[in-house]
Amino acid sequence: MRILHLIASVDPAGGGPVEYARLVAQEHAKAGHTSTFVTFDQSGSPFIADFPFPVACCGPNPSFPGPVEKFRRAVAQLADDHDIAVIHGLWNRAAISGHQALCDAGLPWVVFPHGMLDPWFRRAKPVKHWLKQLYWTLWQGRVLSQASLVLFTCEEEKRLARGAFIGHSSYRERVVAFCAADQERSTSRLEAGRRALLSLLPDLAGKEYLLFLSRIHPKKACDDLIRAFKAVTSLEPELQLVIAGPDQIGWQKELEALADEFGIAQRVHWPGMIQGDVKAAAFADARAFVLPSHQENFGLVVAEALSAGTPVLISTQVNIWREIEAERAGYAVSDTADAFEILLKRFLALSPSEAEQMPHRARLGYERHFSVVRAADDLIAALKESI
Repeated sequence: MRILHLIASVDPAGGGPVEYARLVAQEHAKAGHTSTFVTFDQSGSPFIADFPFPVACCGPNPSFPGPVEKFRRAVAQLADDHDIAVIHGLWNRAAISGHQALCDAGLPWVVFPHGMLDPWFRRAKPVKHWLKQLYWTLWQGRVLSQASLVLFTCEEEKRLARGAFIGHSSYRERVVAFCAADQERSTSRLEAGRRALLSLLPDLAGKEYLLFLSRIHPKKACDDLIRAFKAVTSLEPELQLVIAGPDQIGWQKELEALADEFGIAQRVHWPGMIQGDVKAAAFADARAFVLPSHQENFGLVVAEALSAGTPVLISTQVNIWREIEAERAGYAVSDTADAFEILLKRFLALSPSEAEQMPHRARLGYERHFSVVRAADDLIAALKESI
């Protein structure tokens, strides 16, 4: 099968949608399927050279035509050589610009909203929501209502998306497995990752820790996590908290001050963004992965933690919480500091036998729901049905 992916950018900083598209395309290549990407990236971007698939870059340059017209032309030119298109994400130029070209070429397509129909955004930004309603009525909604399938990453995302906007609601839904890169590593690579992590955080040596790994952002409820952790520090005086990830809005200083106010600054560690074997080692050695987010469509890092055999403690605003609890690979509660405090106390009070079983269930849950092989197979099945 020849698959055309329409996505705003393949910059890995784009997170889950980019990672998913790359991983499944690599798995599809093993089965003889081909993938081509059309993006608004500039051709000279450093990540383009590292991307393992052909990319039609339609980013701005001094010459005519402009990016939107270039994107449409690229889709039109590539359509005859492909069997189907996958549109990744909503509310961006890639979700709109190729629509007419796909219609004109008669190339079927499926759409991944990637959580962008979640009602949380309506509550958090009501004015922006009504502007989106206009955009939905005029353009965006047609991309979904005319698609062969609209693909959701879990049952909770599909449920929450219903009724998000008025009109264009008669689309065909399908839940397909979403994936995260497997964090299992050889012993030598894990040891190298551990050494690198301890070079960043030498005070962590020999101590157990809870791991948060994501953007340091209010939506991720890092402040609630620190409050909940403070409440359990007396239960295990040696337990540490590692908050890893990029601080894109300058919030870390405020969080550090909060930890200092609580008298736990020496037990909260900030390594910044970690990747590769360092990230894999951090997952593997964590007593649990914690993510108390106020909104999370999928939570790629949650699935990554599971792949490392690490139990996950999350909020019920992380949409895969039902799968986590069904597999008994962790626990989920509402997204408040008080609820997360109770959750941490429950986890820390596990009997030795219960604590020993949870890592095995975490890994099994990853293989059943979130592995790359499972996601690639589900997407191919949906695409074959859509042709």
